[in-house]
Amino acid sequence: MTDESYQRTIRVKAAPEAVFDAVTSLAGITGWWTRATGSAGVGGQVELWFDPPEPCVVRVDEATRPTLVQWTVTSCFLDEWVGTRPTFAITPIDDDECELEFVHHGLTPALDCIEMCTRGWDFFIPSLRAYAEVGGGNPLGSEAERARRR
Repeated sequence: MTDESYQRTIRVKAAPEAVFDAVTSLAGITGWWTRATGSAGVGGQVELWFDPPEPCVVRVDEATRPTLVQWTVTSCFLDEWVGTRPTFAITPIDDDECELEFVHHGLTPALDCIEMCTRGWDFFIPSLRAYAEVGGGNPLGSEAERARRR
């Protein structure tokens, strides 16, 4: 994995625990990204349902409350994602604000899907912020997400 991996850092006007919960619960993931099933606890597998008939599956490698969540993609309709590691590092600023550094380790410019994936993450990371801040994001299928695809 190289330093060229996709990364995005945002400030979130919510407690670090709110961001952590958004990426460690099925309801949270469904609320900002896409329908999720399975087990979001450490060692569990989360099935992420997009348009293809098979889900993208991530293994939860680490979930250290409230500062770090790391997944490994174990299977996906995007073959290039298999073996990559989406990582959410959460740094508290104060009780009601934090910084989220998201790095998708292995998602690099060398991959054919980089443009599509960059556009997706550039949309869904702010959706995660909205979910943590106000309790509702713009997951796959939402009006805002459909407008993004047009």
